[in-house]
Amino acid sequence: MPAPTPPPDKKLRKRPAWLRALGNAEPPPSVEVEGRTYRLEITFKHDSWAATALYADSAGARITCKFNRVQPVFIIPMRWLGRTLARREAHFLQLLADVPLVPDELGPVIAQGKVLENAVARRFVDGAPFRNSTKVDPHFFEQLRGVLDAVHSRGMAYVDLHKRENIIVDTEGRPHLIDFQVSYSPGSRWPWNGRVARSLLRQLQEMDDYHYRKHYARCLKHHLSPDEYERLLEPTGLVRWHRKFGVPLRALRRRLLTALHLRDRSGQASSELEPEDAFRSSKKAGSGDRR
Repeated sequence: MPAPTPPPDKKLRKRPAWLRALGNAEPPPSVEVEGRTYRLEITFKHDSWAATALYADSAGARITCKFNRVQPVFIIPMRWLGRTLARREAHFLQLLADVPLVPDELGPVIAQGKVLENAVARRFVDGAPFRNSTKVDPHFFEQLRGVLDAVHSRGMAYVDLHKRENIIVDTEGRPHLIDFQVSYSPGSRWPWNGRVARSLLRQLQEMDDYHYRKHYARCLKHHLSPDEYERLLEPTGLVRWHRKFGVPLRALRRRLLTALHLRDRSGQASSELEPEDAFRSSKKAGSGDRR
């Protein structure tokens, strides 16, 4: 079972409402999914994009619900974004319904008799996020490669594989891919499936492959020669672009959160309540940080 939610720490700071997906609200105390009632157990995270929480029914069955952004950015409405992100993720999970190491999508999420159009529910994966300290073997990466190949065979790119915490290592040591919020697939009609869209898909799939190789090389470096190690870490075009533009933007966001006293000077989330998973402290990662 996941670790119980610890008592509030007076040193922890909650983000201001405009930097939280649900503003000052929290995930609902209970939801109805597939005709069964589930009650809130733990809120795993509540960041700018979504609040993700664990729910359990009276028989102990557990599900994960993600509530995408509805909070306006100042005067700009964002409910449309929450609905769009929920539909996209549910669609991708449905496309991958026959892939064993991708959690099942469970259908509409209802709270207080109302369908929450910004929410998506999936089967809970009992395990822990893949971290730098996680001990894995080549078979782990064979399984991960199989999941990634299944994603690509559906005409999709996962996109978010650079975040190790999007890989959940279950109690048997198997990798599960979660969080398809920013995955990409061209539409079925022109212009969404035109030449530009297909080219972007290939480049994003190449970026997935790069991040797979990077995780493999860093975890199994002792299995590789120096030349093999360097070859696996050779970046693709989109990765080079991300390093030029995406990394500085990420650094700017960290400075903003530090200026708001949500992060310490190192940029770590030791002082933030319910941070994005990528910035949780390593101390927390080994206990209650499960989903």
